[in-house]
Amino acid sequence: MLSNFSIWDISIIVIYFGFILWIAKWASEGGSKSSGGALDYFLAGKDQGWLVIGASLFASNIGSEIILGVSGAGARANMPMANFEILASLILILLGWVFVPFYLRSGVYTMPEFLEKRYNRACRTYLSVISILAYVTTKISLIIFAGALVFETMGVPFWTGAIITVLATGFYTVLGGLRAVIYTDMVQAFILLLGTIAVTAFGLHSLGGWDEMISTISMAATQADNPPVDKFFNLWRPVTDTDYPWTGMLFGAPILGVWYWCTDQYIVQRTLSARDVSNARKGALFAGFLKLLPVFIFFIPGVIAYALLQKGMLDFSLDNADQALPAMISTFLPSGLKGLAIAGLLAALMSSLSSAFNSSSTLLTIDFYQQRYPDASEKKLVRFGQWATVILVIVSLGWIPLMRTLMGGGIFHYLQNVQAYISPPIAAVFLFGLMYKWINARGAIVSLWTGFIIGISRLVLEFLANQGTVHVVEGSFLSTFLSINFLHFALFLFIFCALVLMLVSKMGTQQSEEQLALVTFQKPEKRAKFVFTSDIILTILLIVLVLVLWIVFSPWGIAG
Repeated sequence: MLSNFSIWDISIIVIYFGFILWIAKWASEGGSKSSGGALDYFLAGKDQGWLVIGASLFASNIGSEIILGVSGAGARANMPMANFEILASLILILLGWVFVPFYLRSGVYTMPEFLEKRYNRACRTYLSVISILAYVTTKISLIIFAGALVFETMGVPFWTGAIITVLATGFYTVLGGLRAVIYTDMVQAFILLLGTIAVTAFGLHSLGGWDEMISTISMAATQADNPPVDKFFNLWRPVTDTDYPWTGMLFGAPILGVWYWCTDQYIVQRTLSARDVSNARKGALFAGFLKLLPVFIFFIPGVIAYALLQKGMLDFSLDNADQALPAMISTFLPSGLKGLAIAGLLAALMSSLSSAFNSSSTLLTIDFYQQRYPDASEKKLVRFGQWATVILVIVSLGWIPLMRTLMGGGIFHYLQNVQAYISPPIAAVFLFGLMYKWINARGAIVSLWTGFIIGISRLVLEFLANQGTVHVVEGSFLSTFLSINFLHFALFLFIFCALVLMLVSKMGTQQSEEQLALVTFQKPEKRAKFVFTSDIILTILLIVLVLVLWIVFSPWGIAG
């Protein structure tokens, strides 16, 4: 409630909003070489360094829906969810070393535009439409929903909070474009880290330390229906686990990661703004290091919240565990830091939402409006992008009521489920298209549509079955189809789409060498001499840190 927030908290939140708007104004008007044209609005002038790119990648991804979802997973003892964050570090290596050189070399504005250069216009249209639908169903509306939950913690009604969220973020996004987005992202990433670290430290201190947390969870486990300690600190579940089996996490989750981190406009647009390949790669690696932090500043606070709940020191429902972190902020942080933590959640919210707005408007402008009106002036392109953002906001607000009925397992579970059904064919077409020249446009479009029909069928049937509209008979084909774990489903669908892609391509002819020159791997004329660069050192260090986390949070680490 607002009564829990002092004048210092409210002042910090107001100062935060003012500072972010000032940064956005500085970035878009006077702080850089802003031309006001389409290149500047959609790709921030293509002159950004690695620090800005890495911070923007991290902040764009870490929205309130991720923070609330991962902390809620901690309170529910669903640590395997944190693996999505850890795996992202490895996938970002793939982005920096494999995908970025092709994207920058081909000079594209959007990922669908890259598909057209590699395949044909039909593939471009497919990815544009699917991406925009995905932004509405898994990004914009979900971020607005999470932002409204944050405001609810402050005593602001849900829909009032949702509208405030949209207006505050949309204002500077519409006016400043990607340049404003990435500079505000850099500032918001810092505020986010400060706020969430404060919540973790004060929550653990109020509980009595790490040992007291473990002891509390152990005592609670002696009661019925309470999870044991190892479920809170074990990333790996048995193959028979219905939610997060280790096979699905190790082989299925990376498919979602390749789509999201390497081929999705929402993320990749930041690397497209880099001044060169080196800065884009370093930015991706920097983001990879930052992505190791959520285990400690998002998931662990959720575990702390669970222990506080068991001791009667915190009041929230495990049925709505996504509110665990806001409840900790409201209850334990002192005056001033409480405002900083809320500002951190709002920073995460606004950075993700502004990124989704800008990416959506870029797709609609470059892949549809400019294609229909190729002679449109840069001023008209920017103006259309601004209006496209407004329309997408309205559509996303309308999706929220339906989305709430799909979110039985929490925000993060909903997000990963939807992505598992749309990402496999896209990941297959991008990956194999880069590696093999003989993969052609006919194979790509057949694979994309086949995967889409199967994936969307699973999504619709799952929704209808949950609502009781479709009766599922035990042992039937439909029952088996719906019982496949969503990560295993993503893996099977990826393999199937890859086979379709290859078989159909083999029955056709290879595209011209001229078309493939910039968008596929080329055999070098002579073998390059290996140089041990800083990028290679950082990459090795990042891989080692991921392996360490996997061992620590395993049956042989803390859980053991």
